[in-house]
Amino acid sequence: MPFTASDICKIIFAIILPPLGVFLERGCGADFLINILLTILGWLPGVIHALYVFSS
Repeated sequence: MPFTASDICKIIFAIILPPLGVFLERGCGADFLINILLTILGWLPGVIHALYVFSS
């Protein structure tokens, strides 16, 4: 499945501001809240979780 322009924008948002990337992919749910907590604990765990959510 090839990447579209919106997928690339979501990946960029997932790297810069992880909760925004998760929100754009899944909406306001459990993944979004988990990502906020992980981002508060540290930026890197939030990025890893956002990229995981995006890839699954």
